[in-house]
Amino acid sequence: MTPMKTLVGLAAGAALTMSAWAADPVKIGLILPMSGPFAAYGKQIEHGIKLYIAQHGDTYGGRKVEFVLKDDNPGTSGDIDKRLAQELVVKDKVDLLAGFGLTPSAFAVAPLATEARKPMIVMNAATSAITTKSPYIVRTSMTLPQNTAPIASWAAKNGIKTVFTLVADYGPGHDSEAQFKKTFTAAGGQIVGEVRAPVKNPDFAPYLQKIKDTKPDAVFIFLPPGAETIAFMKGFKERGLAQAGIRLISTGDLPDEDILDAIGDSALGLITSFHYSEAHKSPENQAYVAAYYKAYPKDRPNFMSVGGYDGMHLIAAVLNKTGGSTDADKFVDAAKGIKWTSPRGPIGIDPETRDIVQNIYIRKTERVDGKLQNVEFDQVDNFKDPGKQ
Repeated sequence: MTPMKTLVGLAAGAALTMSAWAADPVKIGLILPMSGPFAAYGKQIEHGIKLYIAQHGDTYGGRKVEFVLKDDNPGTSGDIDKRLAQELVVKDKVDLLAGFGLTPSAFAVAPLATEARKPMIVMNAATSAITTKSPYIVRTSMTLPQNTAPIASWAAKNGIKTVFTLVADYGPGHDSEAQFKKTFTAAGGQIVGEVRAPVKNPDFAPYLQKIKDTKPDAVFIFLPPGAETIAFMKGFKERGLAQAGIRLISTGDLPDEDILDAIGDSALGLITSFHYSEAHKSPENQAYVAAYYKAYPKDRPNFMSVGGYDGMHLIAAVLNKTGGSTDADKFVDAAKGIKWTSPRGPIGIDPETRDIVQNIYIRKTERVDGKLQNVEFDQVDNFKDPGKQ
């Protein structure tokens, strides 16, 4: 065979190999709570992912994306998540891991992502340390310190001198408690009491009585959105804490749009800091909200749906940059420093921490055209996670 024929033959073989590779779909393993007490988390994240695909197609970098969804109900057991991730990697042969509604899920899977060299996109779990657990983790949601520090600063500047803290007794709750105390006391405020409540089925009655007896200027609260949040809000109103002059401040998980209607008028006047509101005024969010209601008319768009939507945006943008490669190092390198305009506002991935940088908004819960909304009135621009500083 002549040298020219040999080169032509090699080139043809390489072209066939690349064509076959390019035709292979990118398989994304989703681990989400789709049943049980945290099913709303998985539903909203899945909604956001599907909405992005519906708007932008399913092919990026020359490769179609496919999903393998695993339900990690009850969502708080890391052992379940680890087993599901192993199935996705070994049996389903996924290229990427994504989802992760709660912190224990992300913590459990992180070592496997490192060992298997799989990019891992965290779309909700919010403990600050998550991205430190594997070099292949990128987060598109938030951290609790990131959402907590601004409300602590706001409180100190607006006549609140004493605060009682009540948080859920797990990673995000510990993060929010620590950051609130750090920021608030540095500004001259005083913490006059603190409680860590069980994540599941807490009895708030003794906590509420203790708060009422302590008589702080305000209560800072972090609870995962759901039945417990609704119970606390109603208990706060029924036991007359507001009438006693005690204000309620929190991160925006508390009046999450997914449960805001169920909380009802108990949420009126609540001041929170958060990265997304359905009422956020921007062309991108108006389009997102309209598309969401068209696709899912029985639900309200919330921060988890946006976490899924932006997580899919990140995957799409990175695949376009890498030409469809899902090599873990190439994927993460391409994700570092990437920026875009989300329904929540301008966001980007910090190249040092692989965590999200975003605006944090100060909001007040009000009725707007007869509907409860978290109305933004101030903001902190391009805010990085202070938990890593």
